[in-house]
Amino acid sequence: MSLSPPKFLKEREENNSRFVEIQQPQTTSTAAEDPLQNLCLASQEVLQKAQQSGRSKCLKCGGSRMFYCYTCYVPVENVPMEQMPLVKLPLKIDIIKHPNETDGKSTAIHAKLLAPEFVNIYTYPCIPEYEEEDHEVALIFPGPKSVSIKDISFHLQKRIQNNVRGKNDDPDKPSSKRKKTEEQDLNDSKCKETTLKKIIFIDSTWNQTNKIFTDERLQGLLQVELKTRKTCFWRHQKGKPDTFLSTIEAIYYFLVDYHTDILKEKYKGQYDNLLFFYSFMYQLIKNAKCSGDKETRKITH
Repeated sequence: MSLSPPKFLKEREENNSRFVEIQQPQTTSTAAEDPLQNLCLASQEVLQKAQQSGRSKCLKCGGSRMFYCYTCYVPVENVPMEQMPLVKLPLKIDIIKHPNETDGKSTAIHAKLLAPEFVNIYTYPCIPEYEEEDHEVALIFPGPKSVSIKDISFHLQKRIQNNVRGKNDDPDKPSSKRKKTEEQDLNDSKCKETTLKKIIFIDSTWNQTNKIFTDERLQGLLQVELKTRKTCFWRHQKGKPDTFLSTIEAIYYFLVDYHTDILKEKYKGQYDNLLFFYSFMYQLIKNAKCSGDKETRKITH
């Protein structure tokens, strides 16, 4: 059975426009108990039905999965694509997945399922070259050289100017001509739009990130650090602080901050549906732990 992606993507986009702002803010006490309660989400009835009916077939590979296929990046047969929300993003996202990262446990797939036109997933070492576009790409990764989201535009502009100076550094050209050319190019660069067009996330355990982070293809990219937030992830890495986010959490929080700090627009839940699967699983596992239902707790995909 084949699907027609353009048709379903259009239907999902129309449905998604009706889902934003349908939920009212919860009380502070409720938010403290469940930090995902304030989200403006599409109806999760389709996931509830799928959870009750159990595993279903992937329409591409035929594998038995729960909710979605983590190898084909598509929902399974009993989760119709048109009943899933479609999220529009302000930029492209590349996710670089460590080869030892378990596919079924990765939340990065949620982003690909819910924003398929904006998200690409690569398994290391097969990753793109970013050198030619380093003035419009950023790597989301903490470190001493990382900048805040609000300072992204400033640092991208500096990169353009440094590239101009490097291009005009020709020892055979008379100094007066080099200076004039450089001034003209710098003025032109100021007129260029220094918009971030793509962000890169590393999908792996924190103990595995170094191999990817130190790859020469990622060296020299602008590093951006997220504001400190606490994770809700049910597979929290042992021995790590609760500020270490899952991949989908990191993507979501980056976009929320980008929307307010860079786009200078009021956030009204435009990206909340990126947590469509995540919030459902969170609640399912939370309820299972409270009831002691070991079978329900095993949410395998």
